[in-house]
Amino acid sequence: MKSTTRALTGVLACTLAASVLAGCASSAAPGAAGAPPAKIQLSIPDPLTSSVGVSAQHFADQVKKTSNGSVTVTVVPNGTSFSGDQNAAVTRLQGGSLDALILSTSVYASVVPEMNAISIPYLFKDTTQEAAFLTGEPGKALKDKLAAKDTVALSFLTRTGREITNSVRPITQPSDLKGLKIRVPGNPLWTDYFSKLGASPTTMAFSEVFTGLQTGTINGQENPIEVPWTNKFSEVQKYVSLTNHINDAWVLALSSKKWDTLTEDQKKALTEASEETATFKTGYDAEQSKKQLDELKAKGMQANEVSASGLEEFKATSKSLYPTFSTLIGKEFFDKAIAFTASK
Repeated sequence: MKSTTRALTGVLACTLAASVLAGCASSAAPGAAGAPPAKIQLSIPDPLTSSVGVSAQHFADQVKKTSNGSVTVTVVPNGTSFSGDQNAAVTRLQGGSLDALILSTSVYASVVPEMNAISIPYLFKDTTQEAAFLTGEPGKALKDKLAAKDTVALSFLTRTGREITNSVRPITQPSDLKGLKIRVPGNPLWTDYFSKLGASPTTMAFSEVFTGLQTGTINGQENPIEVPWTNKFSEVQKYVSLTNHINDAWVLALSSKKWDTLTEDQKKALTEASEETATFKTGYDAEQSKKQLDELKAKGMQANEVSASGLEEFKATSKSLYPTFSTLIGKEFFDKAIAFTASK
């Protein structure tokens, strides 16, 4: 009887030890239970000190928290991983040679035309309305369209309104743009709109813009206020006009190939971190843009608001191009975008 008791005790002890060891294994370092830690390189086109750079690093820090260290995100700034060619970056992300990317929606429009809906001039009343669009049904539809292009859009990140800088005169109404060579992205929505305003829209790689402004190849450019601030355009531009003509956005995305290597828990951690980062960036930009404008003025740039009548002209010019924009975007999604913002 005693030997039987000793045997049972031994079995129980072994079972208990095995349970303890299993528990230790499950609470070990992330990835120890069969899911290796994931390493992701996140490429961005701008410096780490830019709004998108700060947001990208914020995302990396959040991922470390939400994944309990099982995912490490390293930010690669300045477009170095795609040699500054943003169109090539989109293609490389789709093919899987880039892990992850934050890039403007205007660039993605070359593969998903519906993405241009975000950039319809004066579509949004403010960044709050844009955020509602991006997190609502229109944004979900755009994510689905990107998924069909082997791109997993984790979230959209808002940008502040785009403003016009130039070295000739303040812009208070569309007629002030007549004859000015304004650098715009290589996107027909921009060229159509600025042509209609009377400007001479000029497409140019962003890496060449500073030199173009310096030499007079172009008179000006248009971007959110943080772009002239980050890139020291105050050295080659005299005027900044607060036209707020377009609100585009950033896409924070992973390649489908990279996404498919992750566990469900890792995917969840990345998604949660991206959503938190989207909220962070909207608030960060609102706080920083005023400071950045003040710094540009302190460095000699003259800032001006658009006149009330001028603003109505800018908006009317946009509406006159709705048939063109509808064809460019696709009528079904164009109509949904207009209806969505009209109802908010």
